[in-house]
Amino acid sequence: MGTEKSHINIVVIGHVDSDKSTTTCHLIYKLGGIDKRVIERFEKEAAEMNKRSFKYAWMLDKLKAERERGITVDIALWKFETTKYY
Repeated sequence: MGTEKSHINIVVIGHVDSDKSTTTCHLIYKLGGIDKRVIERFEKEAAEMNKRSFKYAWMLDKLKAERERGITVDIALWKFETTKYY
């Protein structure tokens, strides 16, 4: 019988401007859930808008208003797998 992966859900909540999106996407990236080329693309876009620190947050912040204002407006869901979890 094969090894089954455990299922895990993570919810991130916090005060406005507490870097929830940035921290969450950085974690997903470090766990291999986001390709380096994708991060590089967002890094370039953020630099063009003079918002370099937003490169990770923009993985979750898809709306134009979110990027212009620098705040998350809508919820975001992200599914990825690690060697142990899905």
